[in-house]
Amino acid sequence: MIALKQFANFSGIAAAVRRAVVSLVPPPPMLPSEWAERNLQIPAGNAIPGPINFDNAPYQRGMLNAIKEAGVRRVSYMTGAQLGKTTVQQCATGYFIDHEPRSQIFAQPTQGDVQTFLETKLRPMIDANKRLAGKLAKQRGREGVNNSRMISYIGGWLMFCWSGSPKTARGRSAPVVHQDEIDGYEPSPEGDFSELLWQRAASFGDMALRTESSTPTIKGASRIETAFNEGDQRRYFVPCPHCGFAQYLKWSQVVWSGKDEEGTEQLPETALYHCEGCGTGWNDGERIAAIRNAEKLGHGWKAAKPFRGHASFHAPEMLSTFRRLRDIAQSYLDKMALNDLQSFVNVSLAETYEETGESMNPHALMDRREQYAAPVPAGALVLTAGVDMQPDRLEVELVGWGVGDESWSIDYATLWGDPDAGDVWDELEEYLQGAWQHETGVSMPISAACVDTGGTGGNTQSAYGWLRGKTGRRIFGTKGVPGWGKPIVTAPQRKQSGKTARKIDLFLVGADEAKLTVMRRLAVDKPGPGYCHFPESRDAEYFHQLTAEKLLTRYVKGFPVREWHKTRPRNEALDCRALALAALKIANPSMRRAADRLAKVVDGRQAAESFHAEPLPPADNDNSPPENPQEAQTPTAAQTGPILKTKRTLKSRKKRGTFATNW
Repeated sequence: MIALKQFANFSGIAAAVRRAVVSLVPPPPMLPSEWAERNLQIPAGNAIPGPINFDNAPYQRGMLNAIKEAGVRRVSYMTGAQLGKTTVQQCATGYFIDHEPRSQIFAQPTQGDVQTFLETKLRPMIDANKRLAGKLAKQRGREGVNNSRMISYIGGWLMFCWSGSPKTARGRSAPVVHQDEIDGYEPSPEGDFSELLWQRAASFGDMALRTESSTPTIKGASRIETAFNEGDQRRYFVPCPHCGFAQYLKWSQVVWSGKDEEGTEQLPETALYHCEGCGTGWNDGERIAAIRNAEKLGHGWKAAKPFRGHASFHAPEMLSTFRRLRDIAQSYLDKMALNDLQSFVNVSLAETYEETGESMNPHALMDRREQYAAPVPAGALVLTAGVDMQPDRLEVELVGWGVGDESWSIDYATLWGDPDAGDVWDELEEYLQGAWQHETGVSMPISAACVDTGGTGGNTQSAYGWLRGKTGRRIFGTKGVPGWGKPIVTAPQRKQSGKTARKIDLFLVGADEAKLTVMRRLAVDKPGPGYCHFPESRDAEYFHQLTAEKLLTRYVKGFPVREWHKTRPRNEALDCRALALAALKIANPSMRRAADRLAKVVDGRQAAESFHAEPLPPADNDNSPPENPQEAQTPTAAQTGPILKTKRTLKSRKKRGTFATNW
């Protein structure tokens, strides 16, 4: 034993020993929510910055504490947007850094999502919490790694990966795996990325933990819905402030004046939540109080199935204490006006959307044919064309668009000829230069056209040659690309058909999303936003082609993949309609301005007709011959007044010259 007498600084040595002994004491047992409220700060820029307080969002407390339940191996969060699912996973990450150090892997759908998560969420949270930042390695330091791929800390490390590149998850094993927005994970040739990632924790036994979160998407293809159904299906029960009946919040119980009543005024500011037990309506104050007091009164999260190591949670937007029912109701009305109910069902209700327009009955569309009062009905404000190229012809559909993307099929033409010969392109040129009579009497030109340059006929170079130099005339070359989540039209690429040939702008069209949009609009059965009108003269073959594809879900290595499958050989009408929609997206016209221009032309024409119909009053400077030419006529004031010339007129006269001098 070393004698303490040999040390001159006896008190300093004793203090060092005490500090070392304290480091050997294990941390006290603490729930993750307790640790977060004691140690975490919400960075500035959030709704409520400062120390985290789960009383503002009491449902998050149970979601976070589930990671420490006995026997838990998997936790799934199916929630709406901005309900704190990523915040819960961030708190879990901090808990396993500071209080119970373990190595972790955090996965996102894409590399860009990883960078966004790091720069906007994780690093601001770390910078706002000095205790947490003190456990991490310094950037560009020697004690560990701290970059965009990995952050090391005392007792473990945190690695980032994304589903688009399975190799980013190779070479590492960790007991804790976090996965965010799993419904956005792309299919992998190596198999299901989530399962591949979970295998990285398989060797840790009872220490292994998997958390996953996402906003749901399509029914039958949503990964988070599958995970929720496999778990114990927990929902947050709140008591009625009037009768005490416990219930979880449902959208069907939200009622306002005019809801589900067509033709009546919608008043979302009157929205109330009606109790399933007594039927009494709750205002926002009562709803928020019921949410905050739920756990104190013995309610809160309750499971529908027995717990077998997998806890799953469902949280709709009505659980948020930061959202008002009037705002949620207004969001619903806005989405309905745009015929975009899916985004409301996914984002606000945290439920999967069941496709109703994945296939259409052609006979139902034929029954909707109607007589147009003119070639272009009054509601159509803009004309676009979609051109589909085949080995022996060009198929063209002309579509009129109105407010809310309500559409009218104006014309459908087949231009026969070999695209490599050139004559058929001359016919298309003449067709696109034509004007169509509007119901108001105005001649309406075609605003934009999209021409498909793909196909298997080997005519791509001929299409490139004809399209060269036509972008300024709003005639665009397109190429369809498969894949979900892509925009209908992306920024153009520069393509060249030869070394000396002029390049063309080639727009990429998200074929799957464009067809889905067309199918959903065909399913709209009442005139208004998104509704599709068809002329009485349209033949049955057109409708069979328009509905020639059906959306099916098949599984590739356990991963659900949605694909369009043909139900008949020819589908040119569907492709033409999708291209006409793409032309509308590229041109991006203002329907309000188009309506104003049309109204001005009509008003000017009516004014001209009334001008010719009524006799004109005599003018002051009437130069008609006098009755008695021998008498001197007295000039008027307008004839004897000074001639005024503005500076602009004089300046323009000085610039007069010939073409040779002024070119």
